[in-house]
Amino acid sequence: MQQVDFSSDRIGRSMAKTIFPMLIAQFISLLYNIVDRIYIGRLPDVGTSALGGVGLCFPVVIIILGFTNMYGMGGQPLCAMERGRGDTKRAEQIMNTAYFLLLATSILLTVFGEIFAAPILRMFGASPENIIYGLPYLRIYLLGTIFSALATGLNPYINAEGYPRIGMLTVLIGAGLNLILDPILMFPLRMGVRGAAVATVVSQAVSAAFVLRFLKGPKTELHLRLPRKAGTGELSASGVLSTLRDNVPIMGAIISLGVPSFIVQVTNSLCTIACNRMLSEFGGDLYVSMMTVISSVRQILDTPLQTFSEGSSPIISYNYGARKPRSILRAIRLMCALLIGYTAVIWILILIRPTMFIRIFSSDPAILQKGGPALYLYFFAFIFQALQWAGQSAFKSLGKKNHAIFFSIFRKAILVVPLTFLLPRIGSLGVNGVFIAEPISNFVGGLACFITMLCTVIPEIKRMEIPGPNHAGDL
Repeated sequence: MQQVDFSSDRIGRSMAKTIFPMLIAQFISLLYNIVDRIYIGRLPDVGTSALGGVGLCFPVVIIILGFTNMYGMGGQPLCAMERGRGDTKRAEQIMNTAYFLLLATSILLTVFGEIFAAPILRMFGASPENIIYGLPYLRIYLLGTIFSALATGLNPYINAEGYPRIGMLTVLIGAGLNLILDPILMFPLRMGVRGAAVATVVSQAVSAAFVLRFLKGPKTELHLRLPRKAGTGELSASGVLSTLRDNVPIMGAIISLGVPSFIVQVTNSLCTIACNRMLSEFGGDLYVSMMTVISSVRQILDTPLQTFSEGSSPIISYNYGARKPRSILRAIRLMCALLIGYTAVIWILILIRPTMFIRIFSSDPAILQKGGPALYLYFFAFIFQALQWAGQSAFKSLGKKNHAIFFSIFRKAILVVPLTFLLPRIGSLGVNGVFIAEPISNFVGGLACFITMLCTVIPEIKRMEIPGPNHAGDL
């Protein structure tokens, strides 16, 4: 499998070779949950209620993904920077530290989630009618946490080595299996929502096995290893503890740089919880099911945004490590063009035909009637989200963790969540207030993040071109 050369001055070609396989992989990855919802929404007689029940599980799923991204996307830029500097040993050490963090965290999350699954769903706004679908799905899904963490959390390191096609293949294997198992388990075997969860867990396990096999194989420059006892090379508990103790600074660096990704996921979870509670209060279970559909559409439309930013990130980070400012600027400009161009096209489509996206998940006349106007409101300022992703990606790729953390918190926790609770109570807005909170945050948060990036990151990169010791460590 051909490796992408991040050191090449042909930045556009390098980005294309990285982004295109990642885009396919990300869309395929959506099948893990998106296909579940497509089938669940069409279960005879109970589809709408089941969709709402499974939708209540999303905050938990998002939080698990948040921890996974924290260790995966937090370590990826560090790993790519060290490869840019030629320090392969250090890059491998970063990857293996993330590996241990993924293992330990996924075990803790599984135990905690299984114990408190029912009260968690009730806290999220579950009613007696939809918890009977959400609880079985969540309990089964949690059993696959470790597989999900390894498959998703280690994939960025495959991309950081310059093997995006392998990264795409790891996702394709699991998602393809999920696509086959879902209808078999849900309908002929009559397992319903339980069948959807079982299919997801099995598929994630197969994908994780492929990722581990590749990273432990002979083709990679960086090799995945469990910690060994110093001097003997034996696998032992003391070796694990000793290795982790020695790597505390690396853990801190991974977590601190990954916190923005974690905050994005956690605040997304908070927004989902806030939306479900307010929609349940002002609209009832139908609106909770409708929000599940809107959130699913959001996942589909956000996928290219995530891919354009994540696909650009290792190239920006690598060239930063190699001290090549012109290549950094070129990559940032191309990333911005992709993000803005894509959101402009989608924005127009939503404004013209909002129900087209609703029909992917439900043909219920009630959801189609109310969901079209709601989707229109929710995505009204979608184009400004491109500015948020551009700024966040530039901050993260260059190690500006404080900026990345602030703007992650600002848009969701400071803007969306309070507005979601406040706007429905103003005048006669009601449920419309829930959907209006999102475009307001996109407009304010996106502009603030992008303008800050232009005023801070770009001038510092340009100063890297000026020779002399005073400009060696601006970033």
